[in-house]
Amino acid sequence: MPIDSPAIRWLDDHLLLLDQRHLPLRTEWLAIHDAAGAAGAIRDMAVRGAPAIGITAAYGLALEALGLGRRASLETLRPALETLAASRPTAVNLFWALERLQRLGADLEGEALGRRLAREAESIHQDDQAANLRLGELGAALLPHDARVYTHCNTGALATGGHGTALGIIRSAWRGGHLREVIAGETRPWLQGARLTTWELMQENIPVTLVADSAAGMLMAAGRVDAVVVGADRIAANGDTANKIGTYGLAVLARHHGLPFIVAAPDSTLDPAMTDGGGIVIEERAADEVRRVGGQPLAPEQCPVYNPAFDVTPAALITAIVTESGVVHSPDAASVAEHLSRLNRRS
Repeated sequence: MPIDSPAIRWLDDHLLLLDQRHLPLRTEWLAIHDAAGAAGAIRDMAVRGAPAIGITAAYGLALEALGLGRRASLETLRPALETLAASRPTAVNLFWALERLQRLGADLEGEALGRRLAREAESIHQDDQAANLRLGELGAALLPHDARVYTHCNTGALATGGHGTALGIIRSAWRGGHLREVIAGETRPWLQGARLTTWELMQENIPVTLVADSAAGMLMAAGRVDAVVVGADRIAANGDTANKIGTYGLAVLARHHGLPFIVAAPDSTLDPAMTDGGGIVIEERAADEVRRVGGQPLAPEQCPVYNPAFDVTPAALITAIVTESGVVHSPDAASVAEHLSRLNRRS
């Protein structure tokens, strides 16, 4: 039976992904049958958002094992693991999901390995949905009443197993009756805020206003923003956070204007092996993503382009990190370590 998820559907022998490159103009689903197909969908932005990338990678590895049948083993899956790991380097959820499947499949081979990996991929998917709901409740409690919230990129049901991280907080606040409006930055160059966040919120009649990214500072200065809520693709051990390019600038603006800057992400986004944000690999993408929009040129064809997909926000600029298991206020190495210690004690 398919898992009820807006953008990722598991059908036991293949995966369906809502192709986010075409939203909001049309709805198309991609059928994925192996690891190469999953990696291509991740690399080409058909699926995006750190939790959704991790879920997709898990299903991709399971499909590869199921396809190998009696020949499946961690050794024969090595090329598939390498292909998936190389699809996008910044989102730690990708590597976390692959490592989780490898640990559980270490003692299995053949068809039993494929079945086990498929069950575990489903568990990762379902766990992410539940985590988003818990995270949403915890984060909504941090917002002022009747809040006007600025958000960046897309962190909703399209980017996760369902409900969302930063957008999950926004959804929970709306359902709780203490959200007035969402302000969505367009999020160049892929325009995830314009194409995806506005689309998601309008599906649920949540008030949203789209703005150019460069309007954020003016809105804050005018007193039209009460909090900034964003997601994360990797959180270092000291609380430094990698997220969609433009996040760092928003954090600086929020600090200058005395606004809460809240980061929302599942616990799987925490990377205790990464000491600080300086070690996070920042993916650089193709120049034409900036030179063109929708295939139409905006700049001279040979104009040099620097196109980092992410930036790093220092922990000192973050008011709180919200996960499904708790809130880390004023994050630093000590508070993140305490949060991770609580997680280890629970497990």
